[in-house]
Amino acid sequence: MDKKEITLGHSPDPDDAFMFYALAAEKIDTEGLTFRHVIQDIETLNRRAMEADLDVTAISMHAYAYVLDQYALLVSGASMGDGYGPLVVAREQMSLNQLRDVKIAVPGKMTTAYLTLRLCVGDLDAVVIPFDRIMDAVERGEADAGLLIHEGQLTYSARGFEKVIDLGEWWKIETGLPLPLGGNAIRKSLGQELIEKVSRLLSESIEYGLAHREDAVRHSMAYARGMETDLTDKFVGMYVNDYTIDYGERGREAVKLLLQRGHDAGIIPRPVQLEFA
Repeated sequence: MDKKEITLGHSPDPDDAFMFYALAAEKIDTEGLTFRHVIQDIETLNRRAMEADLDVTAISMHAYAYVLDQYALLVSGASMGDGYGPLVVAREQMSLNQLRDVKIAVPGKMTTAYLTLRLCVGDLDAVVIPFDRIMDAVERGEADAGLLIHEGQLTYSARGFEKVIDLGEWWKIETGLPLPLGGNAIRKSLGQELIEKVSRLLSESIEYGLAHREDAVRHSMAYARGMETDLTDKFVGMYVNDYTIDYGERGREAVKLLLQRGHDAGIIPRPVQLEFA
């Protein structure tokens, strides 16, 4: 186990910043390891995972289905929406059926939000727009509706948008389970000893953030994109929860079912055998 620097990819969002606060601010003993934070939007990280060039990376559950040979899921770091999740919004009220006939701005075709929307609606006319520019694109008429992830789920109404559907709510009604949006994946080639060490440190970082919530939220404000502290804290609370510490039985069942349905629908090309590090 000679490797001392671990590349750690995560998105520029308050929940990821909260999870990795203790590592970024050197609040815990990293036992001789240095973590180099690589901060990029989730779709870019999904695409990078195909090349397996990061040791640890945040990854959409949808994208994980394509990197099984290279990565295993860590038991900590899940982002689960329990009865809430990505939203489809439009400038005017729109029915679910209408979504099949309009252009929808999506944050990436490897995102779990896109997979879930496909499971809900079926085939659709999607245009990929960076997640933080989707509302702007809909306002300008470049798309008729937008699929919102991250803080857009809390700020859309202030911008005058109408909610068409909450995909986390839809999934909960469909399955009774939380919607597993993303997780942390680790390169299998690091070897078992190093994987176990990194896994333990990432879990400690999440637990430290939860135990020092005010400081961790303050750190996360750098990635809040205009949200006030109370809204940032609310957003963090939505996606850093008991499932983040450990998927648990329900969380694992949710991941398995989501990816199975994706395969059954012909969206994911091969069956997915889950592997947790």
